[in-house]
Amino acid sequence: MKKLTEQEIEENIKDLQYWDLEEGMLVTSLDFKNFADAFAMMTRIAFEAEANNHHPDWSNVYNNLTIRLTTHDAGGLTDKDFYLARRIEDIINGD
Repeated sequence: MKKLTEQEIEENIKDLQYWDLEEGMLVTSLDFKNFADAFAMMTRIAFEAEANNHHPDWSNVYNNLTIRLTTHDAGGLTDKDFYLARRIEDIINGD
């Protein structure tokens, strides 16, 4: 998988609602009503990540879920990261 150029990253991130670029990764931080809701979202995202064989770096503290996407094998962001970010946004938005 090819690492994206800065220009490709800038073009792709424009279409994302919840994501920022931090330290070369796509990052989002989401707050939920409670821990159970945060964990339920993690479970839904986990199934999507597994189906795409692309797994986020993430952390959960009570009602907060922080997700970081990068392609370690490529040494940066790839199309796989942006695809998964879009799928996660679909899940968040109930699509």
